[in-house]
Amino acid sequence: MDTSGKVIKCRAAVAWEVGKPLSIEEVEVAPPRAHEVRVKIVATGICGTDDHVLKGSFPNIDYPVIPGHEGAGIVESIGEGVTGVKPGDKVIPLCLPQCGECSSCLNPDANCCLKTHLCEPQNLMPDKTSRFTCKGKQIHHFLWISTFSEYTVMPDSTIARIDAAAPLDKVCLLACGFSTGYGAAINTAKVKPGSTCAIFGLGGVGLSVVIGCKTAGASQIIGIDINKDKFTKAKEVGATECINPRDFRQPIQEVLTEMTGGGVDYSFEVVGDVDTMTAALASCHMGSGTCVVIGVPALGSHIPFDPMLLLTGRTWKGSILGGWKTKDSIPKLVSGYMEKKFNPDVLITHTLPFEKINEGFELLCAGKSICVRG
Repeated sequence: MDTSGKVIKCRAAVAWEVGKPLSIEEVEVAPPRAHEVRVKIVATGICGTDDHVLKGSFPNIDYPVIPGHEGAGIVESIGEGVTGVKPGDKVIPLCLPQCGECSSCLNPDANCCLKTHLCEPQNLMPDKTSRFTCKGKQIHHFLWISTFSEYTVMPDSTIARIDAAAPLDKVCLLACGFSTGYGAAINTAKVKPGSTCAIFGLGGVGLSVVIGCKTAGASQIIGIDINKDKFTKAKEVGATECINPRDFRQPIQEVLTEMTGGGVDYSFEVVGDVDTMTAALASCHMGSGTCVVIGVPALGSHIPFDPMLLLTGRTWKGSILGGWKTKDSIPKLVSGYMEKKFNPDVLITHTLPFEKINEGFELLCAGKSICVRG
């Protein structure tokens, strides 16, 4: 049945208010307007950022909202002026846009498009209206893409066409988690062969950092987590050793300094905790070490730290979505996956039907999952 130009009714997971579980509802999804695309979501992952939305710790979110930002699907219809995709194309929605026009997009060394939610709230489409309604009420978008809906509408700056042979239930991880961690090692830190690395936090993004460090040729890759159940998987994907900070009396940065003879060449904070961020910086080698912050901290967080950690030559950097220019790079990452250059499939621990999405969040928060896919 041709649904182009018509309102589509489908299921979506709605966050009606902060602190409440998602509610599976029937929503109406309006047709795309100019420079917009309507996508049938085939698979979506659950990410810690979505949990921040449910808990009210992600900035500038309006409720009710349909979260979700790690999905893959098929174009159902396009609005006027869309040229990059057509109905039937396999696509990955982009939680970080690439408008191609702002100063960041035009800078070859930057990837944080100025159309991102951090600069301009994406709770509504660019024309300040929503394409979602439920029970007569307007429902807000999340990062313009809202992948927790069976159908969703997004601007054409937030969508990338991918290989027609790509398995959508696998490559959805490249929309956020895998690309973020892998790129932090490859692009942001630029890990060198023979180097030493420490990864604080061994969830899906942290393990993707491990894969990136291994791909770059690091000789020592130390995984750090308070959940020892994550160590086996970390070693499977490339960690040379794993440690639990609770097993030591001294601060973890001192442990790492002793283990490596002065500190690591690269550290990665993938927890989103300000104390861990400072510890990750202090674990770097004086004069040459680089610390990359990836974890999303709680809303309103501030970092108190000793500035001598930087004055003595360490470098502190942030990384958003692994430094990738999304529209250009995500299709190439999918091609790399198809060519078996890396294997994020090992990160998928649970596959659940859509109606059990809240169980997925319970697994995530209990530390019993790495990547949950629905």
